[in-house]
Amino acid sequence: MKQQQLQNTIDFLKSAGITNPEIGIVLGTGLGKLVNEIAIEKEVAYTDIPNFPEATVEFHSGKLIYGELSGKKVLVMSGRFHLYEGYTPWEVTYGIRTMHGLGIENLLISNAAGAINLSYKKGDLMLIEDHLNLQGQSPLAFKGANNFGNIFADMLAPYSKELNIKLNLVATEQNIQLHNGTYASVLGPQLETRAEYRMLQILETDAVGMSTVPEVIVAKQLNLPCSAISVLTDECDPKNLQPVDIAEIIAIAGEAEPKMIALFKGVIEKL
Repeated sequence: MKQQQLQNTIDFLKSAGITNPEIGIVLGTGLGKLVNEIAIEKEVAYTDIPNFPEATVEFHSGKLIYGELSGKKVLVMSGRFHLYEGYTPWEVTYGIRTMHGLGIENLLISNAAGAINLSYKKGDLMLIEDHLNLQGQSPLAFKGANNFGNIFADMLAPYSKELNIKLNLVATEQNIQLHNGTYASVLGPQLETRAEYRMLQILETDAVGMSTVPEVIVAKQLNLPCSAISVLTDECDPKNLQPVDIAEIIAIAGEAEPKMIALFKGVIEKL
């Protein structure tokens, strides 16, 4: 059933003119301006794609964008799905399986996250080297998941070393500070308590967010090389915790976004 659903989605998008994308990109919260850099050939609203997860209010403008960036064909998810919105792990990762089925060979992911490592500051970028899945579920834990690949996906290196080396190189070339660290993915949507931030420090995580890990697990099952960058939008110091202003988080993501765009464009040129 799921295989047929997915194939119908892929066939529809191919017939809509999305052919031979090389690189898939997932844009995180407050990080949508990359699309302004793309020579767009096709835009398809999520609501128009058969079997695609129904967009929530937050993502009523969610769409797949196909075009050229840095000389390569890219397919961009402008708007992602989160478990905290009530989606299943299958729905959260449906876009990754769709882009893979359309032919992407590399995947770049972005997200907004909170800095657990207190040497990191608001507006910094962090390349994810490793992660902790604290969401309590897996996108590979469903009946028939083995039809899509090995469900016992090896997570020794979930993030592509080759892609990460290239991203670090681009950061050096462009004089962009890029931390390398561990990302913890929690369910949300509530933010963390001081005790939870202390726990995350004990677990030696550097940043925390509510996305990305399910997408990376599915990419690993599909043998799809991926890299992910967190834009750090707040500092999570349990000893000096301040009330969170979501508007400020979105604003900080927007200010840091040009650096992330420069990194993605630079690494795409090197692929």
